[in-house]
Amino acid sequence: MQRLWIALGAVSGLLSVGLAAIAAHALAPPARNLVQEGLAMQFPHALALLAVGLWSSRAGRLADAAGAAFALGTVLFCGELYVHAATGVTLGVVAPIGGTTLMGGWLLLALSALRAP
Repeated sequence: MQRLWIALGAVSGLLSVGLAAIAAHALAPPARNLVQEGLAMQFPHALALLAVGLWSSRAGRLADAAGAAFALGTVLFCGELYVHAATGVTLGVVAPIGGTTLMGGWLLLALSALRAP
């Protein structure tokens, strides 16, 4: 799983940089604001996925669960904002579920640190 988390973190970081450039140069408010909100969550969680990749071989299942929560939460939270920016359509409670999933990832990462050998 280590490689998966590192690869997902790297791809998420890559997309963050690309979306930041698009937001800065090709979007006007309110779409730009929505993308910037998504990026404010996506980039730190890309780094968190990299950290999980480095940590998971030592910490095991809880760290892998944190990585899964970070990946899923990023897709749900940021994806809803990006869809809204691109189409004007809101997807209801998708963003709050994604945010809650991201918070769960942090809790799982903390527990993995406390339980690691």
